[in-house]
Amino acid sequence: QVQLVESGGGLVQAGGSLRLSCSASERPISRYTSGWFRQAPGKEREFVAAITSISTTTYYADFVQGRFTISRDDDKNTVSLQMNSLKPEDTAVYYCASDSRSYSTRPYLTSEKTYNYWGQGTQVTVSS
Repeated sequence: QVQLVESGGGLVQAGGSLRLSCSASERPISRYTSGWFRQAPGKEREFVAAITSISTTTYYADFVQGRFTISRDDDKNTVSLQMNSLKPEDTAVYYCASDSRSYSTRPYLTSEKTYNYWGQGTQVTVSS
């Protein structure tokens, strides 16, 4: 059972930046497909970004529009989400997710059903 722990959430003004990190209990994290999802109040959880296990190809939701970057640090065994130019509509609880199977196509990587391991979530609040 992989345990994921997110950190780095908080309150930021619109236009600001935050960096979320996800630490995994199992090594190496490079074995896992990893992703970030978010859930705003009253809304369903949605895909934000993903990184594949082998090729480290990245995928993003359309609303990211070049503002976010997902990356992996194999030495630290973490996956991060750098968020720039934040907007009030980015306010949500952000979840890290991973799965030991290797996926390389967008339909799988953007689906919640792909991921068996989830963190507890970290709150991101963007004020206007």
